[in-house]
Amino acid sequence: MTRLPSLYISHGSPMTALHPGLVGVRLAELAAQLPRPRAIVMASAHWLTRQPVVGAHPKPPTIHDFGGFPQALFDLQYPAPGDPELAAEVARRLAAAGLAPAVDPTRGLDHGAWVPLRLLYPEADIPVVPLALQPLQGPAHQFALGRALAPLREQGVLLVGSGSITHNLHDFREYQSGGEAPYVRPFIEWVEQRLQADDTAALLDYRRQAPHAERAHPTDEHFQPLHFALGAAGSEVLGAQRIDAGIDAGMLAMDIYRFDGEAAA
Repeated sequence: MTRLPSLYISHGSPMTALHPGLVGVRLAELAAQLPRPRAIVMASAHWLTRQPVVGAHPKPPTIHDFGGFPQALFDLQYPAPGDPELAAEVARRLAAAGLAPAVDPTRGLDHGAWVPLRLLYPEADIPVVPLALQPLQGPAHQFALGRALAPLREQGVLLVGSGSITHNLHDFREYQSGGEAPYVRPFIEWVEQRLQADDTAALLDYRRQAPHAERAHPTDEHFQPLHFALGAAGSEVLGAQRIDAGIDAGMLAMDIYRFDGEAAA
């Protein structure tokens, strides 16, 4: 079976589902380039727990985990099947890595999962297993989650971290009508440079080393899915490819990354 890459996707606002813009084009292009996965493991910035949890619902419901948006957004569904058998294997691999997972048979797909998946695979016919992140445990923990699951890429499983390469909603009102937050480009350029250099150590230490890290990410949950995807790359040679999907509202950089490193852990 052809080895799949791991992915980091910037999912942006929930409104991306109604107005996909450039990220919709880029994700459609990416899906056309990839071998068809047999299943997807999705680590979203919108499912956060104190310990690793794997979703094992056979038919995960679409979670509309937001408010104040048009009814058309709440009417959208993403009826992809789940894969309880794969969820059990994910849990076994995490346990073998000493990460003490739990399994949740009721969890659905939050908007960090279904919004980008609608743009990648609109037919909703590929099984999806959601995976919770633990941002309070730091970037190295998310990296370890991805590394434990890296061998699944050899089995036709697409491992995806979904967040936003910059995410400071405090700046939304200031820049939504025009302009660009001055910290966005220096931050995303630093990330690209460190990824091209395979400098995982710097990326794990981004809070201290990246320019404007506190402005780009007042909290960690939207950046740490990148660390999951880095771990899932599975080797010291990440093979990072940046896919530029623009900047929304002047402060949400929509970069996508694919990592084609060797999957063997």
